Amino acid sequence: MGVVNVTPDSFSDGGRWFEPDAAVAHGLRLLAEGADVLDVGGESTRPGSQRVAVDEERRRVLPVVRELVAAGAVVSVDTTRAAVARDAVAAGAHLVNDVSGGLADPAMADVVAQTGVAYVAMHWRGHADVMDSLTHYDDVVADVRDELAGRLAALEAAGIRREQVVLDPGLGFAKAGRDNWPLLAHLDALQELGRPVLVGSSRKRFLGHLLAGPDGEPAAPTARDRATAAISALSALGGAWCVRVHDVAGSADAVRVAAAWSAARGDRTDAGRSATQDGEHRA
Repeated sequence: MGVVNVTPDSFSDGGRWFEPDAAVAHGLRLLAEGADVLDVGGESTRPGSQRVAVDEERRRVLPVVRELVAAGAVVSVDTTRAAVARDAVAAGAHLVNDVSGGLADPAMADVVAQTGVAYVAMHWRGHADVMDSLTHYDDVVADVRDELAGRLAALEAAGIRREQVVLDPGLGFAKAGRDNWPLLAHLDALQELGRPVLVGSSRKRFLGHLLAGPDGEPAAPTARDRATAAISALSALGGAWCVRVHDVAGSADAVRVAAAWSAARGDRTDAGRSATQDGEHRA
């Protein structure tokens, strides 16, 4: 899944793709580099960011979704708002990627249930301006698994079919840096819930701290891509359904390596299977 940020304040690219034409051109480059899905988002979720008006989010996202769909791309809309999700699906989006797992907007479940679209429900405890104060866990793997299990049950109760849902552990969202590693190392605990798992580690703060220089200064976001590719390979070997990344070429190569490694070892895993090959999760 290649990231197309249509925002002026993204932590990862500083707004390079804010204008629609630039965002569409970027998305097409990511497709050429091997992206199976393009994730278009119009609201930054970086720590401390403030929300944008719903009409502004629509203005940013919908033209880009339409153009990329017209170019033949499988498009995901990255939004927590039901109104934006509904409009994006009407414009051709195949998947809704909701970092709040339906908690930010009670109407989201109705949109997903009515449209039948595939839905990524991420582990979430609060919006970007408060999430860094919500990082206490007794056991981060067990707690995230149990909280995602609760969201999955609530989504089913709201009318969403279980087979529509993909789960995301929410790396970096209400997680202290050290707490992201156990989640990555124990993807199998999340897979016990019986749904595909999406991993979104790309360029996140915990990688910046891992790669800090001798002066302790975290590595810049774009200097985290090689580490992201390593996580992509390991996540594929761990059975992840998809990885969400900014640098598609590196992670696409890493996942191909994981697939070849898995095949040579005789594993019967889903490593390297593209999202678009999984008929169960196609819109």
